[in-house]
Amino acid sequence: MNNPVIEAHSLTKIFRTYKKSPGLFGAVKDLFRRQYTEVPAADGVTFSVNEGELVGFLGPNGAGKTTTLKMLSGLLHPTSGRATVLGHIPWRRSNDFRRRIALVMGQKNQLWWDLPAAESLELNRVIYGLPQKKAREKIRYLTELLNVSNKLNVMVRELSLGERMKFELIAALLHEPGVLLLDEPTIGLDVISQRTVREFLVNYQKSHRVTILLTSHYMQDIRELCRRVIIIDHGKLQYDGSLQGILDRFSMEKIVALTISSDRARAAFLAEHPQATCEGACVRLRIPRGDVAEFSRAVLAALPVTDVSIEDIPIEDAIRAMFRTSSHNPSRTAHLTTKA
Repeated sequence: MNNPVIEAHSLTKIFRTYKKSPGLFGAVKDLFRRQYTEVPAADGVTFSVNEGELVGFLGPNGAGKTTTLKMLSGLLHPTSGRATVLGHIPWRRSNDFRRRIALVMGQKNQLWWDLPAAESLELNRVIYGLPQKKAREKIRYLTELLNVSNKLNVMVRELSLGERMKFELIAALLHEPGVLLLDEPTIGLDVISQRTVREFLVNYQKSHRVTILLTSHYMQDIRELCRRVIIIDHGKLQYDGSLQGILDRFSMEKIVALTISSDRARAAFLAEHPQATCEGACVRLRIPRGDVAEFSRAVLAALPVTDVSIEDIPIEDAIRAMFRTSSHNPSRTAHLTTKA
């Protein structure tokens, strides 16, 4: 039975910005009558997330992802619409609500820069009123999982970016929140640190049944962590479903990879298909989905092919195609939403 812990209904946030008039006369006029521009950061966003789900929240820069997370965490009050998280209205900021959620922003620090990591965690323990013994056990457990036990007494400013992000996660999970909102948690991290954070999130989410809403520009994060994605663009919900669903609905091509044993035949194929790429004996070519079967039969009959595989295009390309579809035909937006 579904048990939604995050529910957003027509959630809208409009920012009102001052529009400066040019010239001296314009500056004087603005003293008496200012002009403002309204910019919708979130525009009627509606979705729900069930208990224990790990959902990717995607969109281009400026799409409204961070604004939505800030409303769900209670940092921003919406212009209109409503939302509940764990049964609470977020922007009321009740003590019980704040003890049960955590927000981690990859470009913001919650740790004290000039203190050792251990002392920053101790401050969090006091803020949340956690028993010292329980907090000590939790810190030991989390630091071992993230392999930073030997960094507890290092000043936060002296930690690497990857180590700081690990301690940000530890600080966010110290009070065992039921909902974790992650905004670009792997931004700027090296490949090894990204993988460590991803593996940690997978294991922690499974063992603790925490509900996670994750934004990231690294599609590897989304592919490895999320079975379901929610995509917004220009503040509007564009898609709610599986990653495979995006490929099925918005990718018009497949990638056909052929291993051609003959150098001469391979050269002739590349001359005939200049858009193909070649690595060793393997050539790769994008083919319209409806033509894949016929193309493969023709190539296998005509060339010395020792191996063939058919692959999906990168998910990033399918998402871009989805954005092009919705921007060219805004009336489709309502039809793009589908539950996984």
